[in-house]
Formats: sequence, structure tokens, C-alpha cells
Amino acid sequence: MSAAIPEYRPPLFSAQRVWTLATSTFTQLVRMKTFYFLAVFAVLVIAASNLNLLYTPVQQLKVIRETSLGAMSIFSWLFAISATAVLIPRDLEDRTLYTILSKPVPRLEYLVGKLLGVLLVIGVALALMYAFFSLILFFQEYSIISSEMSRMSQNPRYSLEDRATEAALISAYGPDLNLLYGVLAVFLKSAVLATVAMLISTFASSSLFTIIITTVIFLIGHFHKMAADFWVAEQQGALITRILGKVLVLVIPDFQIFNISDSISGGQSVAFLVIAQMSALALMYVIIFTIASWFLFSDKEF
Repeated sequence: MSAAIPEYRPPLFSAQRVWTLATSTFTQLVRMKTFYFLAVFAVLVIAASNLNLLYTPVQQLKVIRETSLGAMSIFSWLFAISATAVLIPRDLEDRTLYTILSKPVPRLEYLVGKLLGVLLVIGVALALMYAFFSLILFFQEYSIISSEMSRMSQNPRYSLEDRATEAALISAYGPDLNLLYGVLAVFLKSAVLATVAMLISTFASSSLFTIIITTVIFLIGHFHKMAADFWVAEQQGALITRILGKVLVLVIPDFQIFNISDSISGGQSVAFLVIAQMSALALMYVIIFTIASWFLFSDKEF
């Protein structure tokens, strides 16, 4: 008598299945001509690098940094909201969702795969923009330093020490590690925002509703901590007021903590500890909102 063949049970969570969903989502989003924004970004950076409105050498580089980081931030949060908002409704409309869930694919894997696909697109786009913008900044820095050194060498009142000081000041606004920190902050902010959009989309009636509510949460998240602190101060620190303030801060992410672009554009350095704390907080938000999305999505009937 032959032994019974044990029934195959798929793993509860498979990284391979998640990656397959992520890559298919990446392909789906790329086909929506997502990277057309890169052409707009290139035009903005080149235009900023060619502006000459009586700027000092430092101001010229600062304008390029501000324009580039600002364009990256706008692209990432707009894409994080709009792309994530349409994923589940589009899969429902195309009946792709029924096909996926009819297979041994847990709903958590579906959500994580879709989210990871969105973040892959944002990550690739930010990496390409960062590479292009750093290249422009490098050549602009080299050109400005060469021009300034040539000008100063023709004036006998500038010593070698003065020239070295000026060159060091200009170089402080060229490509550096802090710019990479700024791009990372933009990505982390987008990751949290995409997770919020995914949570809203699990119970929203339409993609438009998801986009509107997520945008409102995004705007509130830039000012709610300040408003909560003011409210607590006005209520003279009452216990119930402090509790409500803490709940508000926990429920709605504090997006203001990711806004370090202005400091970086101004040439200020950012400590690694600040980046580590920001990354840990972003990961916490992503995990919490993903679990909440899973909880809501698990009870949904299709």
C-alpha cells in the first residue's frame, strides 16, 4: 500500500509572488507613459542652469538644486497618489483582480506587490532624475569655478587664499551626499503617501474619491502637528486634549518631517541620524497603513 501524497500547501507569504506582482505593476504603470515627466524635468533643470539674472555663482547653483528637488518632490507625490488610486479600480474593471485572487495569492501579497510596483516606478524615476541633475550641477559647478578663478586671477587684490576660499564656497553647492539624502527624503515621503492612498482605495467608491481624500490628508499632514500643539497650549494641557492631539498625529502622518529639501538647497548638511530616524518613521507608517489596508481589503467581497 503506497503512502498518501501530502497535499500541497502554498506558503502563506511568498516573496517571489510579491515580486511578480510588483514587476507586472511596474510594467503596467510604465505603459501609461509615466516617464514622460522626465522630459519635463530635463527641460526645467536645463532652463534653471541657464538662468543668469544677476545671480552670484552660489545662487546659480542653489537655483538648480531648488528647481530639481522641487520638481522631484512634485512628481513623486502626484504620482504616488494618482497611480496608487487607480490600481485596484483598474484591476476590478479589467477583471484582473478576480484572476489573481482566484489563484493561491493572499490579499496581503496582492497589496504589497501593487505598492512595491508603484515604489519601483518612483524609485527608478528619482534615480534617473538625480543622475541627470547631478551631471548638470557638476558641469555647471566646474564652469562657474573656472570662470570665477579666471576673473579673480586678473585682479591682483585677490590672493591665492581668496581664490581657494571662493572655490570651496562654490563647491559646497555642487553635487554631494546631502543631495542624495534629499532624494531619499522625497522617496520616503512618497512611500508613506502611496500607502495612505492604498488604504483609502480599499474602501473608496472611486479613484477620484481616493485622490481627493489622500490629497486632503497630505495637506493636513503638513500642518496638523503645529495645529495640535497650538490647540494643546490653548487648552492649557488638559489630559483629554493631549490624548486627542497624540491620536491625530498618529493617525495622520507628519509629512513635514520629510521636508529637508530647503535646508539641503541652502547648502546645509543633514546628519545621518536624522536620515535614519526619518527612514524608521517612514517604515513604521508604511507597515501600519499596509496592515490596516489588508484588514479592510480582507473583508471586501468581489
